[in-house]
Amino acid sequence: MIKVANGFGISLYASNLGDAKQLAMGDKGTLFVGTGKSGIIHALVDSNGSGRVNKRYVVAHGLNIPEAIAFYQGALYVASGKKILRYRDIENNLKRRIRPEEVYNKLPAEVIKSRRAMRFGPDGRLYIAVGAHCNVCEVKAPFGQLLAINLETGNSEVIARGIRRVTGFDWSVDDKLWFADLGRDWLGDNLPADELNRVDSIGAHYGFPYMHGKTVKEAAFTKPEGLVVTEPVYELPAHVGPMGLHFYRGNQFPSQYQNQLFVAENGSWNRSSKVGYQVMLLQLEAERVVKRTTMVSFLDSEFPVAQPYSLITAPDGALFISDDFKGRVYRLFYRDNNQVQDIL
Repeated sequence: MIKVANGFGISLYASNLGDAKQLAMGDKGTLFVGTGKSGIIHALVDSNGSGRVNKRYVVAHGLNIPEAIAFYQGALYVASGKKILRYRDIENNLKRRIRPEEVYNKLPAEVIKSRRAMRFGPDGRLYIAVGAHCNVCEVKAPFGQLLAINLETGNSEVIARGIRRVTGFDWSVDDKLWFADLGRDWLGDNLPADELNRVDSIGAHYGFPYMHGKTVKEAAFTKPEGLVVTEPVYELPAHVGPMGLHFYRGNQFPSQYQNQLFVAENGSWNRSSKVGYQVMLLQLEAERVVKRTTMVSFLDSEFPVAQPYSLITAPDGALFISDDFKGRVYRLFYRDNNQVQDIL
């Protein structure tokens, strides 16, 4: 069973999407869905406003783990292997496969264990997180970094270092960059915490592999002398798997949800009892998390119904949620003014 916060409803928007991962929204309302091993990019259209897709297209196939996607100025950008590809004027070419342009080719070729995410920032640069390719190890750049790439010049800047596995990041209304980072495995059921971080200083180090969360030191590696580690803004429970992170930008939800932070917790895989498998609201005040609220739970006892992965605001103000467990996209919408229950 799927449990939804009071006042909200949830519906199935699309299914049969393979290992659906990250989402991007086109200017004309096309929902693009990246995948992992499927190697496909889906394009979904609700042309009659029914709240369910009625036109669907495969706009690219045969790609190398095209999980990380972004939409900007009419074009779809896809990270495939070591390349970033651009599909120009994509929403006017959904019915025919267009040849992409290569706009960057300096990413590491190893993709399967190194998760990625992409978004365009307020400054027009393409931000991409390149995760570590291990559970815990010392990595060489650009692994373990969040980069900002100027696609006109090819120049890149290191925005954050010492990250482990970031597939969700977004900017708040005041243009602060926030990102979620998954903690390492095999330290037990309750350690270490998954992290919510904020970029207050360009190039700051966020601890991996030397520190996990605020307090857990890595036994296998000693932090270099003089290295300053930025602590997470907020610690999430261990193993919940915060894959998706998104500031809600719509007007359908009441005012207390607008410009607030939603997190897709993909769920635990190596814990004695399951946690996560839910979409959470992190309410912020003065850049601090003051309340943590369950919006959608996909966990039926010990049986997950879905594994939420990515979040994005729909044109009508609903919230799209991808599911890489059954290859679906769900649509979370608002119904009435009842209060939700928080679990902070």
